[in-house]
Amino acid sequence: MAESTLKTTGEVPKENRLGLKAADYGGGKSTLCAGCGHDAISNQIIRAFYEMSVKPERVAKFSGIGCSSKTPAYFLSRSHGFNAVHGRMPAIATGAVLANHKLISIGVSGDGDTASIGLGQFMHMVRRNVPCIYIIENNGVYGLTKGQFSATADEGSKLKTGVINDLHPMDLCALAVELGCGYVARGFAGDPKQMVNILKGAIAHEGTAVIDVISPCVTFNNHDGSTKSYTYAKEHDELLHQIGFVQSYEQIEVDYEPGTVKEVEMHDGSRIILKKLEEDYDPSDAVNALQRLHRANSAGQMLTGLVFLQPEKKSFMELLNVVEEPLHSLPIERTRPSKDVLDKIMKELM
Repeated sequence: MAESTLKTTGEVPKENRLGLKAADYGGGKSTLCAGCGHDAISNQIIRAFYEMSVKPERVAKFSGIGCSSKTPAYFLSRSHGFNAVHGRMPAIATGAVLANHKLISIGVSGDGDTASIGLGQFMHMVRRNVPCIYIIENNGVYGLTKGQFSATADEGSKLKTGVINDLHPMDLCALAVELGCGYVARGFAGDPKQMVNILKGAIAHEGTAVIDVISPCVTFNNHDGSTKSYTYAKEHDELLHQIGFVQSYEQIEVDYEPGTVKEVEMHDGSRIILKKLEEDYDPSDAVNALQRLHRANSAGQMLTGLVFLQPEKKSFMELLNVVEEPLHSLPIERTRPSKDVLDKIMKELM
């Protein structure tokens, strides 16, 4: 069991802009199975927050129940954290963000935690556009209860016991697009370069950012016949585009042929750069995004990349016209109406 730290083959500066080292973004020792995709995602989260120079104390981590929900203990140990009950992470995260909207909220859930018992909570967080990076570590099984199929298991996939899934899978990216989520992406735990850039874009996004990550379960769902295994994912992964992320305070240099790059400016001035490969994919087109997801599913492909982006969509904080100061810091004189104000309200209701 290794301690979660920054792992990369590329050259990484010893300190970020805050003067912090990669180790400052690490967490405790993982108790997950060796080779679990969830541990790879934890390392990608560490790298993204480190390279974005986000102060760990500005981050609030949330989770529910399941293998995935254990992972916040493995990254950003200096951050705030709350482990909620099964499927109720979105409600806890919403309350915390309302109390202190200065925090960067990241919720880690699983396909069971999100697509089954927590589906209603997930849907309402998305439609409200609560500022939260919502990561779904998707392996198609319930790992803590011995590997039964989850709601995202593909039809026709097979368990190690030989049982075949005959139920239609739930596509959480398609559901998020349908609900109007302003940032929807799908990644693969085995593709750190793509995942880190997807995470950086999510950190810069104001509103709900849904990231569905295919994360193979090495114990129960990494065998022949599984459509969530490392082998299957590598063979069927179809990239929408290559993703790069450039922060607003860095000089932007683009050396590509005309028409091959689409730049999208985020709220903080940073940009997501999409390098087109074999098709001209527009992530701002919701109908096209849904069609592309359905075509990929029908073809047995795993579509990865930035699926849908609408950075101008107002967040829940803007819709509620929340004051600049965090609500938890307001004195009681500003939060409790005076008797005169209450009397006026009652008179208006008569």
